[in-house]
Amino acid sequence: MSEKYVGQTVEIVYLDQAGYITQRKIEVKEMRGNTVRAVCLKTGAPRTFRMDRILAWQVARTA
Repeated sequence: MSEKYVGQTVEIVYLDQAGYITQRKIEVKEMRGNTVRAVCLKTGAPRTFRMDRILAWQVARTA
């Protein structure tokens, strides 16, 4: 994932620390090192994701 996605809504497939795979729609706030800081659009909560655990991503389509 590139820094050009900061400020955009992205859908990700993520492997969490416990080994569970989830699909999330996030708004990317910042990228630093191996982390993506974002807001989960389902919960409205701030989240931090490790880039090496993002299995797939795409820019979210707007309806």
